[in-house]
Amino acid sequence: MQLQQQPPAVQEQKVSGAYALLDSLKRHGVEHIFGYPGGAILPIYDELYKFEERGELQHFLVRHEQGAVHAADGYARATGKVGVCFGTSGPGATNLVTGIATAHMDSIPLVVITGQVPRVMIGTDGFQETDIWGITLPVVKHSYVVRDPKEIPRIVAEAFYIAATGRPGPVLIDIPKDVGLEEIDYLPIAPGSVKLPGYRPTVKGNPRKITQAIDLIKSAQKPLLYVGGGAISAAAQDQVHQLAERFQIPVTTTLMGIGAFDEHHPLAVGMLGMHGTAYANFAVTECDLLIAVGARFDDRVVGKLDKFAAHAQVIHIDIDPAEVSKVRKPDVPIVGDVKEVLVDLLSRCANAGENAAAQTEDWRNRVARWKQDYPLDVPLYDDMMSPQQVIAEVGRQAPDACYATDVGQHQMWSAQLLKNGPRRWLSSAGLGTMGYGMPAAMGAKVGVGDEQVICISGDASIQMNIQELGTLSQYGIAAKTVIINNGWQGMVRQWQQSFYGERYSSSHMAPSMPDFVKLAEAYGVKGMVVTKQEDLTQAIAEMLAHDGPVLMDVHVRKDENCYPMVAPGKANSEMLGLPQHKQLERAMETVTCGSCGADNEQTHKFCSDCGAKL
Repeated sequence: MQLQQQPPAVQEQKVSGAYALLDSLKRHGVEHIFGYPGGAILPIYDELYKFEERGELQHFLVRHEQGAVHAADGYARATGKVGVCFGTSGPGATNLVTGIATAHMDSIPLVVITGQVPRVMIGTDGFQETDIWGITLPVVKHSYVVRDPKEIPRIVAEAFYIAATGRPGPVLIDIPKDVGLEEIDYLPIAPGSVKLPGYRPTVKGNPRKITQAIDLIKSAQKPLLYVGGGAISAAAQDQVHQLAERFQIPVTTTLMGIGAFDEHHPLAVGMLGMHGTAYANFAVTECDLLIAVGARFDDRVVGKLDKFAAHAQVIHIDIDPAEVSKVRKPDVPIVGDVKEVLVDLLSRCANAGENAAAQTEDWRNRVARWKQDYPLDVPLYDDMMSPQQVIAEVGRQAPDACYATDVGQHQMWSAQLLKNGPRRWLSSAGLGTMGYGMPAAMGAKVGVGDEQVICISGDASIQMNIQELGTLSQYGIAAKTVIINNGWQGMVRQWQQSFYGERYSSSHMAPSMPDFVKLAEAYGVKGMVVTKQEDLTQAIAEMLAHDGPVLMDVHVRKDENCYPMVAPGKANSEMLGLPQHKQLERAMETVTCGSCGADNEQTHKFCSDCGAKL
């Protein structure tokens, strides 16, 4: 790689490699760092102490390195900036791998800095040595091992450029201990001065392809916009909105694309895919033109590939050429920045949508009928709260909050029911990382300041990184966490019920469930528990009003399933759980639990009191 740099703004000076690193981070706009120290990275932390004393950087000490990388990820998703985290060598570095892979799958810009054993010890199996460069090669956009401290300013500049340019992603910088200690003649590199020929993505779309796309859009009778996370990365939500309204095109989003289009808009049909809305899945099945914007046709969206938009022509707009034709071959591929392409497309068809309302009227009416026939219901029960009821009430009281989720049923219900704007939805989509939610909410809260940040978690997911309550407490980070507590690994239980003959192998959490209130209070965090429907509304209001972090444990119905659901290997139109949740049609007879003697409704699979199988 060759670097072109602007004339330096300051004189060369004698400093340590650690100083060069931290000063370079500061010059690239870094204000907040999440991390955990250890032997190999101590020279950097020693210098960081001085930067913090001068108020130039702020470091957040997490309780586990995975918390650091998820916090940096949440920070990046909520702010649009590059997230930064630190970890030491060996186990410190390997503890970051899950979070790096999470960011890689979801195209999140991170700069991950790890300590390493001294240069002379590399390859000797020294204490706490691992080849983190080699371990992470499949899950980073680029990576470095710093052999010469003089290279630090260049490497940092390149790392930020690579992480944020084109399709975003994580970049790793591994720094041997002696590199941080060695003194060098330091010459800062100005942000934005990097020009890397190997990382120059195509930004402008091919004019001929854009013309072809316009022709298809003009002639479509049943068009559908399919919008992914790339639209949010490119800040293209305004252009998506303009395209939808100009040609009166219904809009569906992926799990990563939530927020790219206003879910309250009449053209919105919600998320599609395995747990998408029925009307989105019917629409993608019957459309005659599918316009994919910053989406990658992943398996949880597509279902059975040969039946996915089988009668549609496809326009695919994406900045990453590797994604185009990877799963579905488009009729019109357009490689370029989503926003740039849509700006160009819209400018070239300013008056082309005059007849669109009439042309797509029958199609929009059909979609509207699906919305009426297959709504996303929020079940209400006499004995227990439904998970959907809890999430809907949180969304009602905090409609504009930034939401982070863990992974499982609660994630899918949240995706279905919460309707907020771009960069207000943080969820591990591609990797499906349990334990992501609380640290991601923590990082988001650091990034967005006074805005409300809420984590929706499950009783299984929350225990993956619950130690980050200590970080929330230490720094007074006022992120709120709502545990949807059904005593199970809910999504695993649902699959075991549906596809594995109700053999519930190692998915029942209730026998050893902690007292979450006591656990929160042990960390100095406000703990709350809600077991009755009549207390829910006031409890959520109290949680939101509290000036500090809160962990709220809400006990919900234990055997609620997440519908609609597209079973593995099935087409999107072949959904389970339609037209409504079967529980809504339940008989009111009761059955007595053989373990505790409590009465349960006949349709329950598990006792609402003790969780035993009925």
